[in-house]
Amino acid sequence: MDRKIRVLVAKPGLDGHDRGAKVVARAMRDAGMEVIYTGLRQTPEQIVQAAVQEDVDVLAMSILSGAHNHLFPRVMELLADKGASDVLVVGGGVIPEDDIPFLESKGIAAVFGPGTPTSATIEFIKANVKRR
Repeated sequence: MDRKIRVLVAKPGLDGHDRGAKVVARAMRDAGMEVIYTGLRQTPEQIVQAAVQEDVDVLAMSILSGAHNHLFPRVMELLADKGASDVLVVGGGVIPEDDIPFLESKGIAAVFGPGTPTSATIEFIKANVKRR
């Protein structure tokens, strides 16, 4: 039997709202993924440390604070520094459409905005994850 897809769900920055992240985490778990949730107010360093320690296949970050153009690229830099560039990184939350090309250029594989069905996120992960 194949190992379950391991996903770290993270809330970078000072954003204190995690209801959406918890809904997505639960949907991923219900889809057969192994989900680790970091909790609120995580630094990029804490997120990457957890991703490496947990040997995750996917890092899913949720942000509502508007700091995505700073925090998401920082996470990507740190993953590269730790030799974890093979982790599939997706983002979600309140992120303006105009910012998505910049985030994708920094290595974020996909950005899912408000109202995206959890099934779309799950199918994207299943189609794009690099199994190790």
